[in-house]
Amino acid sequence: MTPRGKQTVRDLRRSSRSTLLRHLYFHGPLSRQELGTATGLSAGSVSNVTGELLTDGLIEECGSVESDGGRPRILLRVTPGQAHLVGIDIGETQVRVTLFDLALTELASADQPLLAAHDPERVVRMIASGLDQVLAAAGVPAENVLGIGIGVPGVVEQGTGADPGADVVVHGQTFDWDAVPFGRLLREHTPLPLYVDNGAKTLGQAEMWFGAGRGSRHAVVALFGSGVGACVIADGARFRGASSSAGEWGHTKVHVGGRPCRCGSRGCLEAYVGAEALVERWDGTVPGTSEKAGLAALLRAAEEGRPSAVALLDEAAELLGAAIADLVNLFNPERIVIGGWAGLLLGPRMLPAIDEAATRYALSYPRSRTTITLSDLGPDAVTLGAATLPLTHFLDSGGEMPDHLATVAAL
Repeated sequence: MTPRGKQTVRDLRRSSRSTLLRHLYFHGPLSRQELGTATGLSAGSVSNVTGELLTDGLIEECGSVESDGGRPRILLRVTPGQAHLVGIDIGETQVRVTLFDLALTELASADQPLLAAHDPERVVRMIASGLDQVLAAAGVPAENVLGIGIGVPGVVEQGTGADPGADVVVHGQTFDWDAVPFGRLLREHTPLPLYVDNGAKTLGQAEMWFGAGRGSRHAVVALFGSGVGACVIADGARFRGASSSAGEWGHTKVHVGGRPCRCGSRGCLEAYVGAEALVERWDGTVPGTSEKAGLAALLRAAEEGRPSAVALLDEAAELLGAAIADLVNLFNPERIVIGGWAGLLLGPRMLPAIDEAATRYALSYPRSRTTITLSDLGPDAVTLGAATLPLTHFLDSGGEMPDHLATVAAL
């Protein structure tokens, strides 16, 4: 029996595989020599592990570079088509299912509108339908999918059993989801590995890996859509809290006894600056207009100088700036990134006023060391972030393949 705390040969091998895979994924293509320098692994370890990964088909040769007086150095990279990933965003107004290769290149996507009702079983059926659509469109068999990552609204209670994805429970008050056995419902439609997290947290991971948060260790990524949420990054890791509910920034209070919020409380930030609230509050909204069309109309009216639209967006910028000041005072981030479809739509107009309000309301020293910026990943970053959930497991495990994929890879 291995003493507690002591690594086995298998543990060390897995750690080496994970280290090399991660470096190739985020910094490749790289030569074996560059991998050794970057990771601190010996030349022998790099040679042995890359040999294994090449045999497994997880990495591939992709050209060469000249060396100083010797033979050209072969470059290596993670094999994009060796497996596939699915990212799903369960938003307030639609379910978006996207298929990616291992390099997170989008191959196919399917959008299905969500009407007023958010019945969990109906949402799960929409996911199953969207999954079938994207696999068929890209000609990818389900057996070649590494896993399904899903961003959901609300608090996610992670499973701990043999099939943790199937044990996931979601508490989403704005959807009227009270302890919904979401993983079990979805498991009835697919045998693929499931990874579920809050949508703001998946957005946060995408921004930290590939977007405007990259390079920072302490950040807050704000999701500004129909509702409002946040992902807090502390020392490079997503801060989850005792029950994984950290980041429900949209339900902090900006007005005691104020406007009713979808969560059942009053005076929440979301009830004033969420896209749904802005469209509802503007006197120029045409009845029956969709939320996205209504917000775009509000923005156009403000740009044309319509007083009611200008006043509403000015107030929203003031409230967002004050709420961001709270984030600065509480978490002392290096960077605050505003994302989500509504944030990207309104951000170019509102960001200067948000930045100025945050400066007025925050403590001066931490504010002077915090930058506020817009996401550069686009409005569909939640699906990208969701796809990083199975990808994270793949990289952390050193390229461990689910049973169904290991069989395919061996063929």
